[in-house]
Amino acid sequence: MVLVLLFLLTTIVIERRPVGQAALAGLDRFTGPVARRADDFMRATTAAFFVAVFAVGGVYLTPDLRTPSELISWAQLLIAAGIFSRRTMPFSAAGVIALWLIALRDYELFHLLDYLALGIGVAGYLLLASIDNPRWHEKRFTVLFWGVAIALMWSSLEKFAYPDWFYPLVEERPFLTFGLPRDAFIPMAGVAEFTLGFGLIWSPLVRRLSAISLLVIFMTAVYPFGRIDFVGHAMIMAALVLIAADPVRKGYAMEAIAPAAAHPKRRLAAVPTGLAMALVVIASSYWGLHATFFGADGNVTPDELATHSFSPEHPHGPQREEGLSAPSALSDTD
Repeated sequence: MVLVLLFLLTTIVIERRPVGQAALAGLDRFTGPVARRADDFMRATTAAFFVAVFAVGGVYLTPDLRTPSELISWAQLLIAAGIFSRRTMPFSAAGVIALWLIALRDYELFHLLDYLALGIGVAGYLLLASIDNPRWHEKRFTVLFWGVAIALMWSSLEKFAYPDWFYPLVEERPFLTFGLPRDAFIPMAGVAEFTLGFGLIWSPLVRRLSAISLLVIFMTAVYPFGRIDFVGHAMIMAALVLIAADPVRKGYAMEAIAPAAAHPKRRLAAVPTGLAMALVVIASSYWGLHATFFGADGNVTPDELATHSFSPEHPHGPQREEGLSAPSALSDTD
């Protein structure tokens, strides 16, 4: 965490100097085509994601959430079709939330929270992108980016709550740890995921470099884990591309909730304060809800978990089998 603060503070100082402005200008030249057509990019990739999920078949929103219902697959194809018209985009947004709610029939609520923030972010983008009111329309990317940031920070806590879920992964593919001890690498990966997610809602250079770093991680995971892993993370990766392109063009993403922190003299002080607040809010929500669902001792039996199964291919924990087929050869590498 000390290293994280050092890098964040250094980047914020640098970005206001000529070298930082040159770096931002270079990123603008490289990502300009995406930034200029950000809505087209997001709508196309979102539609492509739902078509891919339809093609995989038998899943809710992501390959990790299996369902025997064919109607769910066809509903996701309808969501994809609705994205091509602004008039039908609100129905696609409602469909995203509806599928998450329907998944509650088969899956345990606590672990479905892993997908809630991202789902709200995508649905919020689709809804706000379809509205003509400029005041609401301009917030579409902010909602999407916050959803992705919260989703990453939330899911990172699994590496602290359930480190044993990742043991089969690093034992089968030891190159992932770069030679570090297993029990040191897993929490380090959790810190990296949490703080890079936090960086997505900070100053321009911080959020763009955070997005690029996360894209590198997700892209390098495609080769060892396969195309299903690519499909599962496609929505996050599409949003990361947009964050790297920075179509919002606002100086300080945190100003949405902390306007005073946007003042240049307060930005440095806001970094440790903001990171501490994020840790307190996200971590206390995660473990508070965990204690509510599973008790203060945190004991969870395999039958109580529903979105994970123990196997080298799917290492994040057990999955309830009643009425559901086991997700063979599917991996969630968050």
